[in-house]
Amino acid sequence: MTNQQAYEKNHRSHHYLIHFVRLLILILFLALWEITADKNYIDPFFFSSPSRILICMKELYQVSHLMSHIGITLAETMISFSLVLLVSMLTAMLLWYHKLLSEVLDPYLVILNSIPKSAMAPLFIVWLGTGMNTIIVAGISVAVFGAIISLYTAFRQTDPEKLKLITTLGGTKKDQLFKVVLPFNVPVILGTMKVNIGLALVGVIIGEFLAARKGLGYLIIYGSQVFKMSMVITSMFILCLIAVVLYSVLQILEHRYKKRGPV
Repeated sequence: MTNQQAYEKNHRSHHYLIHFVRLLILILFLALWEITADKNYIDPFFFSSPSRILICMKELYQVSHLMSHIGITLAETMISFSLVLLVSMLTAMLLWYHKLLSEVLDPYLVILNSIPKSAMAPLFIVWLGTGMNTIIVAGISVAVFGAIISLYTAFRQTDPEKLKLITTLGGTKKDQLFKVVLPFNVPVILGTMKVNIGLALVGVIIGEFLAARKGLGYLIIYGSQVFKMSMVITSMFILCLIAVVLYSVLQILEHRYKKRGPV
């Protein structure tokens, strides 16, 4: 066995171990939750249980069009995430390209990022009305400013020696951006995407709390209003599953990039 084969074997074993431990923790948590609810160590009315979640999920699927609610929330999240990625990338590139513009806008980005986005949601309703547009804007607002700051900061920290090399060989600043800065920061871009997908989902749920008649956020608010705690916790459980799936997709992309290596 060569050193490369031994490394790949150890690498696979490490990943299998990580997945096993994660799964074991989840199973133990669910088992403990179910047992404590059945034994009335915790009140199942307020805290529900895995079995009650499955029953509630079946009822929502049969009566309340659960898949429609999931589809709406997922669509709003993906639209918000796509727009966050597009806007943050273009803005970060523009700020890196124009130093004067970045110096002017830097404090405004920090201020906008510090504004509580939940406080902005009622304003979005006044400005845009209720509906999907408001929810998508709420999802964007939670993630976009932090993403711009993170990407721009990473772009500024690109290896200056490589930038000088491009200039020495007669390249322009555009060449520096597309041949050095962006390829050099692909891991940062992927890492930012992993964070932003969760933030976009949070923003969408905030929007659905106030401006939706469908979606998992609506189910959470409706369930809390009629004291159906199982509906609330079931919706939250589904949100967790969605977040795990979306995060896993981006993690797979990141892993494939690292395995392939930079171009």
